[in-house]
Amino acid sequence: MKLYTAPRAPNPRRVAMFMAEKGIEIELQAVDLGKGEHRSESYLALNPFGRVPALELDDGRILCETRAICSYLEGLYPAPNLMGEGAEERAFIEMADRRMELHLFAIAANSIRHGHPGFASLENPQFPEFGASQGDKFRENARWLDGVLAAQPFVAGQRFTIADITAFCAMEFARGLMKFRPSDAGLSHLQAWRDRMLERPSASAGT
Repeated sequence: MKLYTAPRAPNPRRVAMFMAEKGIEIELQAVDLGKGEHRSESYLALNPFGRVPALELDDGRILCETRAICSYLEGLYPAPNLMGEGAEERAFIEMADRRMELHLFAIAANSIRHGHPGFASLENPQFPEFGASQGDKFRENARWLDGVLAAQPFVAGQRFTIADITAFCAMEFARGLMKFRPSDAGLSHLQAWRDRMLERPSASAGT
């Protein structure tokens, strides 16, 4: 297999962290976003939406979308389990992961892509007012997550799962480009969780 990825990009970082937690090693092919390689004819033939990551399977088929790639790898490498054992746990972990993806990760991306001048070439046209409103929504949802983590040690409950990976990568994305620090907003539970996540060896994967 071959994984098309981009160092420091948030979605590839999610897959890299997932792989690191499982000890998976796959051939990597870097895609330079700054040079527009994700928009090249050769890459668009792999993923017509021009997004990373993309996983080329041994039979030549291309699997895209971060969650789908992680699901495939979970099936191939079931231990340690990161997506749930049994229908009930899988459903609740997926719910938590989707919430992190939709209500933190995607909203941070919208805020950054429409509000950060460095992304003007990637998001053209930018809508700064929309970006600002998404930043406000991100901070509102981070406060909600702080409340969740006041009652349990991990995003989906009592153990580390893919939902923590998605949330951590979202928070680090926001930390770097939105200058968001949970402690600055009085979100002590979220800050403590983030600091615990940073101690995991997988936290440096994809950076």
